[in-house]
Amino acid sequence: MDAIKTIDNGRRPSAPPLGRRASGFVLRSVLERVENWLGKRRSRLALLQLTDEQLRDVGISRDEARREGLRPFWD
Repeated sequence: MDAIKTIDNGRRPSAPPLGRRASGFVLRSVLERVENWLGKRRSRLALLQLTDEQLRDVGISRDEARREGLRPFWD
């Protein structure tokens, strides 16, 4: 028993403290997700604004663009 106490100085491993770091991680995760959603929405709205010629350049039809552009932001 004394050998084990010598190795870890008698301290037991503790769980990481909850508080600022944990809440900061959660907040960062939420903000990243919202930023991702907003980026998708902007891209999809921009897709709806493209002309038929521009859509041909990227290789999609007007129907495909409309279908993609009208998808919900979370999808």
